[in-house]
Amino acid sequence: MRGEPSCPKCGGRVRAPGLFNDSWQCDAHGTVYPLQPVIPPSVEALNVVVQRAQVPVWMPWPLPVGWLFTGVACAGDDRSGGRATAVACSGPGPLGGMGELILVAEELDVGLGARYAGIGGPDPGPRLDVEKPPDAKVLAGGRPTPLWLVSGTPADRAVFAGEALGLWLWAVVWPEQSGLLLYDELVLADLREVGAELELVPYGALSPRLLHP
Repeated sequence: MRGEPSCPKCGGRVRAPGLFNDSWQCDAHGTVYPLQPVIPPSVEALNVVVQRAQVPVWMPWPLPVGWLFTGVACAGDDRSGGRATAVACSGPGPLGGMGELILVAEELDVGLGARYAGIGGPDPGPRLDVEKPPDAKVLAGGRPTPLWLVSGTPADRAVFAGEALGLWLWAVVWPEQSGLLLYDELVLADLREVGAELELVPYGALSPRLLHP
């Protein structure tokens, strides 16, 4: 599966650096880190993103029982490195049926998390009420990490966001009821640090959510 880089904020076409610009450009959003084409899930695909990433590549580790890695995406190029990563997993939902989870780590203003969340971005902004207690907690890279529900998202998903290692961490879950996963203190590992265990990641078919949030 091949394609062209696209805008992480809207999925639109981007122009490569040239004579008049030294950065990737989207007509709607100006300078962006290009979202690289999504390829079918495999250990090799993970390795490509892990080696490029300048931000964590978060995945539940170990994966919940019956869950599989179903795709990875990265925003950035060879010069900038990966400034946003998105990892998709799917498996049995806590209330039955299938659940899907996309975890996004990104720098400020990249906008990939907001796109998967289905909201205007690039960051959660006022949709995140950090004055109230967190709605969920995960263990990200060994550190307790509070997450808050993001308001105003589409009804088909639950969206949580917070900060991990000084970067945005988004957790987008389909269907909305599968957000219960985040109430069990999910343990997230940065795949840049798991070494040879990366070969043990079980994977399934590519999640269409990565292609069409």
